[in-house]
Amino acid sequence: MSLAPDLLPVLAPLPVLVPLLAAAATLVFGRRPHIQRTVMLLALAAVVVISGLLLHVVDRDGTTALQVGGWQTPIGITLVVDRLSAAMLLVSSIVLLAVSLYGAGQNIRDGDARQPTSIYRPTYLVLTAGVSAAFLAGDLFNLFVGFEILLAASFVLLTVGATAQRIRAGVAYVMVSMLSSLIFLIGIGLAYATTGTLNLAQLAVRMDEAPEGIRTSVYAVLLVAFGIKAAVFPLSNWLPDSYPTAPAPVTAVFAGLLTKVGVYGIIRTHSLLFPDGSFDTVLLVCGLLTMLIGIFGAIAQSDIRRLLSFTLVSHIGYMVFGVGLGSAAGLAGAIYYVAHHILVQTTLFLVVGLIERQAGSTSLRRLGGLASTSPLLAVLFLVPALNLGGIPPFSGFIGKMALLQAGAADGRALAWVLVAGAVLTSLLTLYVAARTWAKAFWRPRAEAPEGHLAAASPPTLIEESEDVLYDERPDPGRMPPLMLFATAALAAAGLSLTVLAGPILAIADRAAADLHDPAVYIGAVLGDPGAFR
Repeated sequence: MSLAPDLLPVLAPLPVLVPLLAAAATLVFGRRPHIQRTVMLLALAAVVVISGLLLHVVDRDGTTALQVGGWQTPIGITLVVDRLSAAMLLVSSIVLLAVSLYGAGQNIRDGDARQPTSIYRPTYLVLTAGVSAAFLAGDLFNLFVGFEILLAASFVLLTVGATAQRIRAGVAYVMVSMLSSLIFLIGIGLAYATTGTLNLAQLAVRMDEAPEGIRTSVYAVLLVAFGIKAAVFPLSNWLPDSYPTAPAPVTAVFAGLLTKVGVYGIIRTHSLLFPDGSFDTVLLVCGLLTMLIGIFGAIAQSDIRRLLSFTLVSHIGYMVFGVGLGSAAGLAGAIYYVAHHILVQTTLFLVVGLIERQAGSTSLRRLGGLASTSPLLAVLFLVPALNLGGIPPFSGFIGKMALLQAGAADGRALAWVLVAGAVLTSLLTLYVAARTWAKAFWRPRAEAPEGHLAAASPPTLIEESEDVLYDERPDPGRMPPLMLFATAALAAAGLSLTVLAGPILAIADRAAADLHDPAVYIGAVLGDPGAFR
């Protein structure tokens, strides 16, 4: 007997409700930081367990929809759990938990001794709820609401500490995010004016009957909105200047997750609402340019954070490549690569936070000799860096091979150009990773051009008592065990994509098969699509 009817009404809303309730609790215990930390970690651990259960149920029983409050479809809020949304929930919740552990080890707080209040933890939990809401939304408006929840939280997290540099970066990020939200709202308005509904399943039914020109216009507007959020070229210039200024845990979450929510939007609308492939050529060209321009930008950088920000942009191109192919194989490769990239990119940004703490800088012109002073740190950087570069047998290689095989099977000349571009990007990523490791870890610090200018002590850490914050400068060589544990655990999670590549690729294949057949999603939500035309 299927457990889905019994479990889904209980489990589906929890990835949103649990973080929101925990956020309220952390506000109540604002002057009890240890209780705050415990509440946050327990809530995020619960979301990981819930997401795992959701993935197990939908992978066994198929796509399931829940009407919140018992309203009839398509009235009210619809939550849809399929293999794609459940997989995204699980990977994102693992990352959010690991980064929260890292932040707890770093004692990240907002402000200083003159600002004894904390908003970091409740805001982080609100961000978690927004990410979950976006993945579960069964209509365009609530997808927009999920985006806005996570964006509002990200505005606060990006400017934690209120330094001039972070405020400048935050202003640019807010302007770009507001623009993308405005474009998204325009797309929502066009979709409603065209079909009279915002429910994704009903939209898929009615959009087929819309005139081709209007359908193309709606798709173009939504692609621009999601393209900005996903940092797809030529809409990616904002990212390298925004992410590197935030604290390491915040940067790691932004790099790992926020752009992937935009990628999720592209995958969902492309496969469900506009499966005719009218913009596949545009997606392929944008994917190629995103890969190449991003990695060329990374080559030109001398700061590791900015370098990783450009590689982040570059590897979004692989995901767009898979979507643009329009095949089940391409979608499966894109889904696997999204999971791989979330874990690996987040791990690398956490390692950079440890490098900054250990050496006082993230500039390659000032770093050197870290392999001898911190061998564990060298390994923690090298493994995910090689994974990102696509060295066999890591998950980066597996994901890229899946995409390359899908491109070769497509057979079009443009697809073969993308295959060549993907291979070149992978080689250049490996070059960037090797150069970074050689300069920061292998060469002696004395040979660095500005090695003598590196800080003699690590960045100020803000420790906490029950009622007040105070500054303390600990031993520069000391790395908190919790920060190391969180980074190592996330690196191990990335390696698990290699060890468990068979089962995970099988889930990705089944998720792609569902996406390639919109009737699966539509039937789960509407039952009889003909009754909702």
